[in-house]
Amino acid sequence: MRLLLLLSLVFLICMTQSWATDLTIGTSYNTRLVWQQKSEYMAIPFKKRVKEVFYADPGQQIIKGVIARDLDKTLSSATVTAGGVGSSFVNIRLKSERGGSLNYQIDIYV
Repeated sequence: MRLLLLLSLVFLICMTQSWATDLTIGTSYNTRLVWQQKSEYMAIPFKKRVKEVFYADPGQQIIKGVIARDLDKTLSSATVTAGGVGSSFVNIRLKSERGGSLNYQIDIYV
């Protein structure tokens, strides 16, 4: 009985940690971090917060990896709307859950 309770508890903890929707496109191995930004928006009750993040490399280097980490582990989402891996620019759309805040760290690798 204790084993079942312990396994259930471990399963619930793992599930809550995996609910965060981090965006990982490409790779960060054997690449160079060229841009890092922390994007924050405060919560407004009953509203979804949306923020567009733009990055364009001045040296026209090709992007090899994009990582957007949800630091608060909420149900918000991050999507690439233009550019990305294989381009020299990227547009990322951050969208919070209703009534929630945004707190993302965005890393760009070339």
